[in-house]
Amino acid sequence: MRRARATLAALAPMGLLGLAGCGAAPADGQVAQFAPGSAQEPAAEPAADKPELGLLTSLPLYWPLGADMESLAGGAFETPWQREVIERRYDIVPLDTLSPMPGLTGEAADIDPLEGLERLAVIQPRGLSPADNVALDDWVRGGGHLLLVLDPMLTSHFPLPLGDPRLPTIAATIPAVVKRWGLVVAFRGEHTHDVETVPFADDGSNAPIVLRSMAGEILPDDGASPDCDYRADRMIARCNIEKGQVTLVADAASFEYSLSELAPESEADAPILALTQFAFD
Repeated sequence: MRRARATLAALAPMGLLGLAGCGAAPADGQVAQFAPGSAQEPAAEPAADKPELGLLTSLPLYWPLGADMESLAGGAFETPWQREVIERRYDIVPLDTLSPMPGLTGEAADIDPLEGLERLAVIQPRGLSPADNVALDDWVRGGGHLLLVLDPMLTSHFPLPLGDPRLPTIAATIPAVVKRWGLVVAFRGEHTHDVETVPFADDGSNAPIVLRSMAGEILPDDGASPDCDYRADRMIARCNIEKGQVTLVADAASFEYSLSELAPESEADAPILALTQFAFD
């Protein structure tokens, strides 16, 4: 099934480029998006030992911004630092859709991009189709673990014109399935440049996460009582949905900025590692 998912991704070059983007220059006063991996982090696990992680995103996490198909096919590009961090623990499966698609031939079975996956990260996606919402809901309720990151307003600068299909989704469109799970994501309307430390572990220990500018707030929908554990002043919610689990984060700054750029004494990659561990492990 991994081969089928890889084929599916390869059939959508514009979608692949939509995943690209680590080469953006920062706007005045903003933190550079380039960051080396922390030397203090453990080496990557052998590929055979790493679990698969599906990844659907409009952010520059898997491919570099502006890379053409020739560069991607030939491997002549700089790997985004965020991808290097995630690949220390997981074997990334890039996705361009969540719902089944027809097979490559008339007799072939449909290709289900979520089949066989136990972990999925949907980070600042482009608008999900009705079929994607249904597929995601079914997958979670069947036992999947989802990290869903929806930022009301990104703070990174991407040197691309409006309308360019590679431009990340600046303001997240909240998927309809979030309401089905009994949740809403509200815009706080606040502007802050603070770096906060958020407790993730049940033993009360802290792990850092970057929470910056214009983060959202996660609240129960009217009359709903979802089974959720709220963290970081309701910017994070980890919710049990039947057999599965959803970790909803209303801020994407941990995937935009290196913590070491903001707090020099900190490990650069700690926020992404902490969030993925919180959501999946």
